[in-house]
Amino acid sequence: MNQVALYTWIGFAVFLAAMFALGFISMKKTKSVSDFAIGGGNLGPYVLGLSFAATYLSAATFLGYPGWSHDWGLSNLWLFLAIIGGGPIGVLMVAKKVRKLNNGQKSLSLPDWLGDFYNSDLLRVGAGLILLFNIFYIAAQFVAGARIFEYLLGMSYQGGLIFIAVIVVLYVFGGGAFADIYTDAVQAVMMAAAGVFIFISGIVVFWKGSISTTFTSISGKLAGQDANLIQAFNPDSAHFSSLSLVTGAIVIQWAFASAPHLFNKVLGLKSEKDLGKMILTYVITASLSVLVLFGGIYSRAALGDNVAAPDLALMEYAVYAFPAVIVALLGVVILAAAMSTTDGLFVSISTVFANDIFLKVLVKRRIVKVSDSKAEKIALQISRLSVPVIGLLAYLIVLKPPAYMGDIMWIGISGIAAGTMGPILHAVYGRRKASARAAELSMVIGLLSYLILYFGGIVPSTMAAGAVSTFIGIAVITVLAPILKEKQPQTSQSLEKLYNLK
Repeated sequence: MNQVALYTWIGFAVFLAAMFALGFISMKKTKSVSDFAIGGGNLGPYVLGLSFAATYLSAATFLGYPGWSHDWGLSNLWLFLAIIGGGPIGVLMVAKKVRKLNNGQKSLSLPDWLGDFYNSDLLRVGAGLILLFNIFYIAAQFVAGARIFEYLLGMSYQGGLIFIAVIVVLYVFGGGAFADIYTDAVQAVMMAAAGVFIFISGIVVFWKGSISTTFTSISGKLAGQDANLIQAFNPDSAHFSSLSLVTGAIVIQWAFASAPHLFNKVLGLKSEKDLGKMILTYVITASLSVLVLFGGIYSRAALGDNVAAPDLALMEYAVYAFPAVIVALLGVVILAAAMSTTDGLFVSISTVFANDIFLKVLVKRRIVKVSDSKAEKIALQISRLSVPVIGLLAYLIVLKPPAYMGDIMWIGISGIAAGTMGPILHAVYGRRKASARAAELSMVIGLLSYLILYFGGIVPSTMAAGAVSTFIGIAVITVLAPILKEKQPQTSQSLEKLYNLK
């Protein structure tokens, strides 16, 4: 066993011990579906801000996005603007009013919230099924874990894939949201520290007497390989070859801020007065973490295109620049990033089956006739038992490693945004409450437009296709809301009252 593998095993073992200890403690606190989904809605702003950052960024930030930087050069730095600009704007636009509305609804997830607000089980179940797109996101994180185990530990890709899937499934199976949020906070600090370290390391490795001269030298090395690598819009880039595609990336990052596994973080906040602290914590943590994009640029400058795969560009640079113990530590951080996202995704999807479909539809409509206490126990079992099923499906998607793990991830994000952003934004900003039918059509048309645009090859960028489809969904509910009016049932009067408080 070489030094890198030895240090990686040691570091990962220590990390796993800490994570499973937190998961075990969390399992003791998890007594209900509410605990499993949002930590009981009783969490503080700083831990949630760190958790939001860790979940938002994922392993794609440390493997997939530096891989884009390696292949597309400086144009990939637009991603920094998209993440730091688009994400916080999305939270500021939606989160505070969503929290206020949810004080009365007491919803546990995005489908639950939409179904309660519009009084529509079709919207609840439909939005829940749309969340299955997040299996692509989970699959991308599994790729990251498998790549690290393959590169640093000498496992086969398939062996590493099984290993990371089993670890995450067992860990989420026990603790749910408590485990997710508190371990995410630890992982976010690790990710921010790694981002700063990678950025500074390139200045040291390529030092030419001053910072400006150093970056000029790095740019010169890139230009010597391919002039497109130093262009603001690289024609070879799938996502940043034009201003319109950059705009699409910013828009979809804005929409991503309301993704289900991030939405749950907002619902878990103890007090809406702390939302500003939560967002500031996210912005600082994310800004430091995203500096890792420079790792792909450094890798291209130092090694050219002689890397095993774009997704491994950062690790190739680490082996080139650092001693074995640092390489191993970076590998552990990337594994932490993969786990920090997959656990939140598992929780959001499993909550759909347990709460949104079982409790809110099957039990509430008396399709399944059980007592309230029995229903709660069954729901918690469903939320946990769905975890291994989700893990298996994600595993099967990436049995063959993709060219870019980032593209697999954005298939899921874009599909969910296209189907849900119309109903969400109209609920928050519409002057009058839209009918359930208008919201349902927005969901269906937004999603179908994405499937046609991307899988039909009309818009090859996952982010741009998602952005266009999101706007289509928003336009549909905006146009149909004043046309499709229906009498609100008596049971929705309390929601209507809440809506008028905005």
